Amino acid sequence: MHFRYPAVLATSAAALLALTACGSASTTESGGDTPASAAAGKSWAPAKVDIWADLAMDSERSKGEYTPLDKAEKPWNICVSVPHMKDAYWLGLNYGVAEQARESGVNMTMVEAGGYENLDKQTQQIEDCAQSADALVIGAISYDGLNKTVDRLAAAGKPVIDVVNGMSSDKVTAKSLVSFNDLADITAKWLIEDSKGEAVKVAWFPGPSGAGWAEAGEEGFKAALKDSKVEVVDTKWGDTGKDAQSRLIEDVLAAHPDIDYIIGTAVTAEAAGPILRDRSLSDKIRVAGYYFTPGTYTGIQRGTVQAAPSDSTALQGRIAIDQAIRALEKKEFMKHVGPELVMVTKDTLGDFDVATTLAPDGWSPTFTVKAGS
Repeated sequence: MHFRYPAVLATSAAALLALTACGSASTTESGGDTPASAAAGKSWAPAKVDIWADLAMDSERSKGEYTPLDKAEKPWNICVSVPHMKDAYWLGLNYGVAEQARESGVNMTMVEAGGYENLDKQTQQIEDCAQSADALVIGAISYDGLNKTVDRLAAAGKPVIDVVNGMSSDKVTAKSLVSFNDLADITAKWLIEDSKGEAVKVAWFPGPSGAGWAEAGEEGFKAALKDSKVEVVDTKWGDTGKDAQSRLIEDVLAAHPDIDYIIGTAVTAEAAGPILRDRSLSDKIRVAGYYFTPGTYTGIQRGTVQAAPSDSTALQGRIAIDQAIRALEKKEFMKHVGPELVMVTKDTLGDFDVATTLAPDGWSPTFTVKAGS
């Protein structure tokens, strides 16, 4: 270890865990250029991580490594709630939590709410799932909207792990997530460098309004561009379904045909390719996502997407399951941890370990894992 430990930190020794692929037909929407062995047969630990001193994103941060427990002491029941399974980003998270549950010897049940507009549905799903769950891992639709639910879970003694999206509740047990402010910040800095300091026009697509990660992305992106020559001519908020993002892109192109860049969610970057091609704009407008999916991977390979940073979605899911087990077993754990961010472009693609982020080809959404399976 090469860092100062925060107050709560994992100390148990653990073996390296091998990733294994399962499932049948792929549900990704992005084509077939992701390597079939993207995650198969690769060990994920120890993983390089950022470690926050406490739950707050602005708390002191240090660098370190994360290694999980070998096995859980008993087959705990862990419920995982996510906003939806409409894109490959959440498929990567699904892969991470399912495989870590399987390898750790615990039961996992996943529920998905069908979209960022369905906060009430997510709340009810969590309430129902919690009845039989020992711990919960929550990718929240809303930054503030689940706080009362988290209060009730905490009062009942059930650990709550905040994964990927972020919640404002101070009752969560631990966080397995990165800063979307940082993701947007490094994307904006790539944009400044890519535009060579020239005055350029950008359309920006941060994601769903009210989602904590999207609000953080908005803050980070705009702050990084403050003293640059980049002009954000339009900001379009919206759900991360491909149809929704496609409509937003079409609206922007109709209103601002002279833009130089489309920057936004990974789904925005995926959706932009065919639209720009159909309008013969592929050589004029450059595209970047501010997080990573198989679609951005394929886009970078093909040249339809120029850049996207990875937040190692699968690792976030794996770490969240391990945090939940540690909390249940009263073992020390990192209170707030997230994988190191990696900027991926065509020049760096060959060095990028896709196993940290993407589900392997052939992975189907897995909503139930039985201990011992």
